[in-house]
Amino acid sequence: MAKVVVLGGGESGVGAAVLAKTKGFETFLSDSGNLKEQYIKELQEAGIEFEQGGHTEEKILDADIVVKSPGIPEKAPLIKKLRGLDKKIISEIEFAYPYSKGKHICITGANGKTTTTLLVHHLLTSAGKKAELAGNVGFSLARQVAQDVQPDYYVIELSSFQLDGMYDFKADTAILTNITPDHLDRYEYKFENYIRSKYRILQNQTKADLFIGNADDPVCGEWRPQMKVTATEVVVSRDKAKCAISYETPEGHLIVEMPGKERLDVAQDEMTIHGKHNMYNAMQACVAVLNEGLSVAEIKKGLSTFKNAAHRLELVRTLNGVEWINDSKATNVDSAWYALDAQTKPIVWIAGGTDKGNDYSTLMPLVEKKVKALVCMGVDNSKLLAAYTGHIPTIVETRSIEDCVAQCNKLAEAGDVVLLSPCCASFDLFTSYINRGNLFRQEVEKL
Repeated sequence: MAKVVVLGGGESGVGAAVLAKTKGFETFLSDSGNLKEQYIKELQEAGIEFEQGGHTEEKILDADIVVKSPGIPEKAPLIKKLRGLDKKIISEIEFAYPYSKGKHICITGANGKTTTTLLVHHLLTSAGKKAELAGNVGFSLARQVAQDVQPDYYVIELSSFQLDGMYDFKADTAILTNITPDHLDRYEYKFENYIRSKYRILQNQTKADLFIGNADDPVCGEWRPQMKVTATEVVVSRDKAKCAISYETPEGHLIVEMPGKERLDVAQDEMTIHGKHNMYNAMQACVAVLNEGLSVAEIKKGLSTFKNAAHRLELVRTLNGVEWINDSKATNVDSAWYALDAQTKPIVWIAGGTDKGNDYSTLMPLVEKKVKALVCMGVDNSKLLAAYTGHIPTIVETRSIEDCVAQCNKLAEAGDVVLLSPCCASFDLFTSYINRGNLFRQEVEKL
């Protein structure tokens, strides 16, 4: 009996362990930290041997297959030892793939991948298709395969870390939203390595498959000619000259004209998501589902009823003519750029947290044009203050969510928007961006 060792006891790891046990492997799960009670109970009920709070190297090094959590870096000593023994180390998605049925629509990119994933899923399900979320959203693919879910489609959000551990996996439809520098500490601080990781989403595709790219992304534009693309390729753009299939008109209409498919023409005000970045997300999602045979009427209905994930340009409430928006997921400059760009009203901007080596100068044109006040929220706001003093009329420092919301409430007037789009990680004052966003929402609801 082959031995499968799962490293990491989160959603993907426990899902992989359950699938391995179901398929008859001798299964062992190991986590250096503490497992959640729900996962401990699940492992015990499934009769899966596990450990937490450390690794038993002897058992791990004896594995035939190692399913590694995407959060574990290659430079970890245990991974180096396994590589030295030429052990097979794969991701949970790769492990589940041979057993999964249905089509796989896969999305990766630096920004927009979660929104695009959720939108594709919503368009399919609102049209009556059986579709499940997997990868970075929803339940793990392995868990769903173990439970014999058998949907028509798996819509899978893939990080670069997951793609690094995938070899035989093939996406029936692959979407690459854009590429900007991120996670470079995992890629020897070489942007090229990160770029090549993202393009692994194209591996094993055939002409019968579909690749949906972004003609307007400068990094994709530079690197795409170097990449082997076997699949049928469609790119989206805000310029029809770059792409005659899917583009945005100057009037803000999203157009998709795929050969043999009904022509889609939808105005942005008919959609629930707004901003230039979301037009790209919507264009790529629409190309994907048109390719699967959805009608224009079905797509328009889905675009008008879609609700984005929490903490991503989420409208918390409108109070006294002021919109309060929770974009706590914006933990880097690029994400904040999209959030600022999407606003059409004067902005009271909440930013700050654990700086990630940000270059705030890239936001300056938008900030000078749109931001009337900056409310810093962090333990150390010195870098934000240095960047924007003299460029924003009003800057206030706060060090708690309560004070932050109170200050914003004083500064905002009817017709303004209060935008939490922090640019920074949350770990100075909060446990996660989710914790930060939830507390923001709670404070705003108290007003």
